[in-house]
Amino acid sequence: MSEPQPSRFAQLQRRYQERNLPWDLPLPPPEILTLAEELPPGRALDLGCGVGRTAIHLAAAGWTVDGVDFVPEAIQMAEERVALAGVGERVRLFHASVSEMPFLEGPYDLAVDIGCMHALEGEELRAYAREVARLVGHGGRYVLFAHLRERAEDEVPVSIPRPILLGLFSETFQIEQLVEGSTEVADNRWASAWIYLRRLG
Repeated sequence: MSEPQPSRFAQLQRRYQERNLPWDLPLPPPEILTLAEELPPGRALDLGCGVGRTAIHLAAAGWTVDGVDFVPEAIQMAEERVALAGVGERVRLFHASVSEMPFLEGPYDLAVDIGCMHALEGEELRAYAREVARLVGHGGRYVLFAHLRERAEDEVPVSIPRPILLGLFSETFQIEQLVEGSTEVADNRWASAWIYLRRLG
């Protein structure tokens, strides 16, 4: 009899405990660097903030940032890096699920998700979408990076079916740009996309 697979939380927690973090690079992706250069500073929400690289960069560019992650070790590492970067007055970090954030109040001018939402499913995913719609102010931006699969029945781990992703925000956000690509991490390869949305209202 095979052993049960560890939960998503247990897998991520182990990675942080072992410092096995292929995504832990000094700077956020170029797409985030461009946003920080082009947008006027405001309030930002970093969903699945990890070790805080996006929150730190935005804060250094003048933004006030709230970061949320459900792995306590990630938040601990992020707190240490925020302090070292000297941006503690501009960054708040919360150990919580991105699908349940009653402690936060909008409006945010920008919400960023780099590879968090695509691991959610079912009611947790729908609750996440409701929270994003609640917190991003009218006209605000939501920038999402996600691994994609074409159909729900396709066996592609840590990815979201394209139809589900596009339908989640159809009533609350307008897609302004969708940039297709592919992503390789360790031995895994995914179809992926950067999706730029603006809050309707």
